[in-house]
Amino acid sequence: MNTRIALALAASVISVLDVTSASAGGFTYGDADIYILLEDGNVVTRDSVTFVDPNRKYDKKPGLPGLSPALDGKEFSETYWVPSLAAKFDINDQFSCAGTYTISNGGASDNGGVMDSRGKLKEKFTTDEYGLTCAYHMPVGPGRLTILGGAFYEDFNYDLSAMTFVAPGVISPLKVDLGDGAFGWRAGVAYDIPEIAFRTSLVYRSGTSFEADGDADFSRIGLTAPAAGWGELPQSVELKVQSGIAQDWLAYGSVKWTDWSVMERLHLKFGPSDFYNEYHWRDGWTITGGVAHSFTPNIAGFASVTYDRGVSTGWDLYGDTVAFAVGTDIKDKFGGNLNLAVAAAWLEPEQETKYGPLNASSQSSWGFGLRAQYRIAF
Repeated sequence: MNTRIALALAASVISVLDVTSASAGGFTYGDADIYILLEDGNVVTRDSVTFVDPNRKYDKKPGLPGLSPALDGKEFSETYWVPSLAAKFDINDQFSCAGTYTISNGGASDNGGVMDSRGKLKEKFTTDEYGLTCAYHMPVGPGRLTILGGAFYEDFNYDLSAMTFVAPGVISPLKVDLGDGAFGWRAGVAYDIPEIAFRTSLVYRSGTSFEADGDADFSRIGLTAPAAGWGELPQSVELKVQSGIAQDWLAYGSVKWTDWSVMERLHLKFGPSDFYNEYHWRDGWTITGGVAHSFTPNIAGFASVTYDRGVSTGWDLYGDTVAFAVGTDIKDKFGGNLNLAVAAAWLEPEQETKYGPLNASSQSSWGFGLRAQYRIAF
């Protein structure tokens, strides 16, 4: 096997998981590209953008009699973009550091201007993650052992558009805008054997807690009130493995546990009232396997399948997904690698059970993702 081609290909196919995980259960959007620390080159950059259309649709979504129609059959998810920026710098032969940026978590729903049974019109949150991770490399046996560690900062932003009662029989539009920031950390270990294109890594990422504040605007009565919200985002552990298995063939896979059970509820407070987004999720498990093949010294292809166990326990509609991804990696004349991938994710139908006559259900549907990535080393 051409080791140089295999390792470059391996780095790109593992990152295809960003396309499939973005349609998975929970609020996962993207993972920081800390694996750039395992790349050859004194300076390496790897940047990508991922487009996702989750295409989540209600099967049944009751309205409030006399106030809002049912949303049966309507799509409620929004499309979104996930950028990923990473740059690695070697300080010496044993020590390197990387700066990263991505949108790590997010969620959005849009009822198309129709108030749902809980008064919501649109709801969205995102966490922008800025990280610095460093690596210490040492020879061990036939390969190299790497110790990873670093910190990140998450910028949390939440927006809600809804209708709410401000007096008996009086409904006002409501807009809520909240923000906060929190620090977290990650640590891990990796081992690679270049001669057989083998690489494995185990990485832990801490969770974060938010106590956001902002404003609630009740436009009908011309009132702006302080608002607050608080909740938890999960820790995770991910194992990745890849290895050459035949001439110009590579197999790869990963297992990721995410502590989504900490996501019990998002607590909102504006004025004298308390409101809750109820989740009460179970932990998430994401399992991926795939193969890659170098067709020529400059062109390779890969394919993968991902299973994500849904996190719903009857409070919402985040069920199981199965995603399929294919792509290609092309080396250009400038020494860079262009990586293109497309994914399709089947979303299992899900049923709420905690809201009585207002229970909603979702259809089985297909979501889609596209990603373009470019890597260059100096």
